[in-house]
Amino acid sequence: MNKFWSTILAGAAGGLLTFGAAKFFETPQVVSTNPAPVVRQVNYGGAPVPFDFTKAAEKSMSAVVHIKASESQQLARQRQQERRYTDPFEYFFGRNFDYQPQPRSGTGSGVIYTSDGYILTNNHVVEFADEFEVTLHDNREFKGRLVGRDDNTDMAVIKIDAKDLPSIELGNSDDVKVGEWALAVGNPFDLTSTVTAGIISAKGRDINIIKGGAAIESFIQTDAAVNPGNSGGALVDVNGRLIGINSAIATPTGVFAGYSFAIPVNLVKRIADDLIKYGEFRRAYLGVDIAPMDSYLANKLGVDYVQGVAVMKVHDDGSAASSGIQFKDVVTKINGKNVTSTSELRELVGRSKLGETVMVTVVRDGKEKDIPVRLKTRNDN
Repeated sequence: MNKFWSTILAGAAGGLLTFGAAKFFETPQVVSTNPAPVVRQVNYGGAPVPFDFTKAAEKSMSAVVHIKASESQQLARQRQQERRYTDPFEYFFGRNFDYQPQPRSGTGSGVIYTSDGYILTNNHVVEFADEFEVTLHDNREFKGRLVGRDDNTDMAVIKIDAKDLPSIELGNSDDVKVGEWALAVGNPFDLTSTVTAGIISAKGRDINIIKGGAAIESFIQTDAAVNPGNSGGALVDVNGRLIGINSAIATPTGVFAGYSFAIPVNLVKRIADDLIKYGEFRRAYLGVDIAPMDSYLANKLGVDYVQGVAVMKVHDDGSAASSGIQFKDVVTKINGKNVTSTSELRELVGRSKLGETVMVTVVRDGKEKDIPVRLKTRNDN
């Protein structure tokens, strides 16, 4: 009998000892009366990135505005008059002289660049207009005026008379990587304060949407849904920082069909600062005709293949000629940043300032060479 109770007590003691050890090594659990929601995260090799984008959306929405651009009756009449002189059919068989042309109007988005009322948007949102109505996220309305615009980059800046506005925090588009999440914030179809999410699907994309030989296209491509009305709105990272200005979509129908394109913020800042200071984009002129390197071109030029951009012609009035860049040089870097496409080269030169000296790395006769190039305008001798 005593042996029986001894066995029972020993088992109980062993169980208590095991239970106590388990409790000792168990991670303490803190119970809150107001528990925080569980947020799934993914690590990109740096700080964990949340799949909950509410903070990024809240941070950026207040800095994105709705823009209504309109053509005044006076400007519409002026446009009609100019058309009469440039269109022979209109000139000889034109409308009745009492005809009043219908003023044009459209809507888009903008991003508050500075707290005192400078707003970024696309050139195609405002280029036809002389009257602007800006509605903030908190529904306050302001009259705006055009500060400056640039056809070749599709950028424009307008100004409203206001202070202490929620300006957006700028990111660094050079640091953006393909595969990262991004949010598009804007006003598609006049649906104000709309946020969509997607990933960065490409960088340095040239889609030939800006016509003219002086165009700079080096778009950030995303699959975040962007539609008419999003133009001029913000593309932001998961921290709500501006990485681009949404500008275009690839579509056969006129609405979103899978890909959208944004002007990278590092280029945007350079253009916007000039538009605010000078009323125009004072662009540096490298003065070269270029082509992307591939095996066919390397064979045609009689040079070893190297990834970069080939110099096909050097213009006498350009910055390149006065610095010693030559025909058949292959540009591989500018200021240490890799150049693998013509769009990347145009962007890097475009966001450099006049008078600045950039270091251009070329491959010539199979050897790498660094050439300092002082940037000037086309008319600067």
